[in-house]
Amino acid sequence: MNNVELTYTNKYIPLSREELIEKLNNALTQSRFEHVLRVEQMAIELAKKNEVDAEKASVAGLCHDYAKQRPDDDFIQLIKKYRLDDLLLQYGNAIWHGEVGYLMVQNELGVTDIDILNSIKHHTTGATYMSKLEQIVYMADYIEMGRDFPGVEEAREITFNNLADGVAYQTKHTLQYLISANKPIYPKTIDTYNEWVNGSNIK
Repeated sequence: MNNVELTYTNKYIPLSREELIEKLNNALTQSRFEHVLRVEQMAIELAKKNEVDAEKASVAGLCHDYAKQRPDDDFIQLIKKYRLDDLLLQYGNAIWHGEVGYLMVQNELGVTDIDILNSIKHHTTGATYMSKLEQIVYMADYIEMGRDFPGVEEAREITFNNLADGVAYQTKHTLQYLISANKPIYPKTIDTYNEWVNGSNIK
């Protein structure tokens, strides 16, 4: 399962990859832990294809769901402590583990690189501007090898052909899903749609 061979330089996180993996294993259920390993692997593949630092992709891919299984109160405390947008209080873990969880990665794991932190912050909602690394983590989470949903093969093919088109594809299909399921849509997701999907060639 874990066949990534990468030695961290401590530029992005004050831990070795092995130490980070141990922390994640303790913080997550087995299925979620296996998911973050697959996201890391996919993120590294996309990083190599798009000339992005593989170590940054590894750290961001592994850490993207670090906060996924934390209790709601942990997020609510951070929203209030850091005076984040009160609108967040109307949502739940699906939004919080990225939009708020990146602070836990910063505070508890010692990640200070803004590109990595933004990749974690935006991996669910996207953003109007996303760096190459942010796009990679956004897509790696969506198309990692364990994902099996209608259209995932098309999403993989599009993403490996053109990263920005992958972002457009995921954003459009996620929005369609949320609408069809009568689920609330976080405003940033709509902003992402307007920026990345509007005018794209994605069907």
